[in-house]
Amino acid sequence: MPIPKTLFLRRFAALACLTLAAAGALVAAGLAAPAPAAEVAVVLGNTVDADGRPSPRLAARLDRAYDCYAAARCRVLFVSGGVDPAGRDEAAVMRDYLIARGVPADRVVADSLGNDTWATAIHASAYMREHGYVSAIAITQYFHVPRTMLALRRHGVPEVGGASPRFVEARDLYSILRELPAIAWYAMRPL
Repeated sequence: MPIPKTLFLRRFAALACLTLAAAGALVAAGLAAPAPAAEVAVVLGNTVDADGRPSPRLAARLDRAYDCYAAARCRVLFVSGGVDPAGRDEAAVMRDYLIARGVPADRVVADSLGNDTWATAIHASAYMREHGYVSAIAITQYFHVPRTMLALRRHGVPEVGGASPRFVEARDLYSILRELPAIAWYAMRPL
């Protein structure tokens, strides 16, 4: 027996309200994440333009990481990203950008195997354990901060904060909605 139209509309409206509330909570959590000083800033990669430069979104993340380092609020910048189909290595581009801004090369660690947030958390936490670091600050877009912090915690980083650049674009609406199932998956995902 089919569901009556009014019941369907009520259920749809309830689902839409729940989704909007969850999206609002996610955004608020990302924007309000504590950003304490940390030993390691974990900077997540993003698009590298065809000319080999960081996209504006990625440059904004890197500038936020630079500000953290310049203010002596983080000791090491762990930049993590993948290699795109054209062969552009996000982590290498990120490293070079930060070094060009004046960060000493020995303070930038490049992880070219950070193809996604989960992989970045695995590699960053392993690096931190190897060097005896216990505190990290996740630097990524505001809507992505909660999932990144969760992934780092799940991989054993005991002290995790988050920070984001002041960078907003229209595609954030899609990205926020995409984060909802992704953060649920990261909360349940087996290690």
